[in-house]
Amino acid sequence: MRIGLFDSGIGGMTVLHQALKFLPYEDYLFYADTKHVPYGEKSKEEVREYIIQAVEFIAKHNVKALVIACNTATSIVIEELRNLYSFPILGIEPAVKPAIDNMAGRQKKVLVLATNLTLKEKKYHDLVQRIDSEDIVDSLALPGLVQFAENFEFNENRVIPYLEKELSSFDLQQYGTVVLGCTHFPYFEGILRKVFPEEVDFISGSIGTAKNLQRILESKKLVNQGTGDIQYFKSGIEVKDSFSLSNYQKLFQILDGDYAGN
Repeated sequence: MRIGLFDSGIGGMTVLHQALKFLPYEDYLFYADTKHVPYGEKSKEEVREYIIQAVEFIAKHNVKALVIACNTATSIVIEELRNLYSFPILGIEPAVKPAIDNMAGRQKKVLVLATNLTLKEKKYHDLVQRIDSEDIVDSLALPGLVQFAENFEFNENRVIPYLEKELSSFDLQQYGTVVLGCTHFPYFEGILRKVFPEEVDFISGSIGTAKNLQRILESKKLVNQGTGDIQYFKSGIEVKDSFSLSNYQKLFQILDGDYAGN
C-alpha cells in the first residue's frame, strides 16, 4: 500500500521531500493536478470539485494514508474528505503557531506568505484570530511564486524583482519570522533569504506534516512497508517520461541546496 500525496502542482513535492526523510521505507503516490494549477487564483467551488475528483482517483490506488500537501486545498475541503474516506487524511496549514512561538520575547512580527485563496479562507482567519493575541501577524499573497515554480523558473535574477515589487510596501526590518504558507514556496527559501534581513527565520508546515504522518502510521502499525518507490501522476495520467522524472529529481536537489542550475 502506498502513501498518497496530492497537490495542485509541484508544491507538494516539498512535503514528499520531508516524508522521505522521516519514512524512507514507504512507497508513495504523488498526484499533481497540473491541468488546473494554480488553485490559489480560482474560485472555492472550482477548486473543491478538482480536489474531490483527484482524491477519488487516488483512493482507487490502494493508499493507506493521504496527505493533502496543499494549504489551499486543505483550507477548502479537508473535513469533507475525511467524512468520505476511511483511511487517514492529513492536511497542511500555514505554520502560524510555531512562528508566533518563535517570536516570544523578540519584539518582532510574523509575515505569512501564501496564496490568495488560503488567506481568504475562514480556516486561516480563525487560526490567526485564535493564536495571534498580540496582533503580530501580517500576511501577503504571492501567486507569482507558484507560477515561477510550475514553470521551473528558479533564477534569482527573475524572482527577486518580483519579490521586491510585492514587498515594497512592507518594512522588512520589523519581521522576525516568515511563514512559507504555500507548499510551492520552500523552493524559494534561498532567494527569499537574499531579500529579507539576515536574522529572519523561515518556517513551513512540511516538517510538521511529515512528522504527523509518521506518528499516525506508527500508531496504526503501518510503517516500513515499502522501498521508497514513488509513482507520479499529473491530473490522472501516470508520469513515465525521463524528462519529467529528471525534473522531479531536480526539485529534490533544490530543496537539499544541491542544484546549481537556472
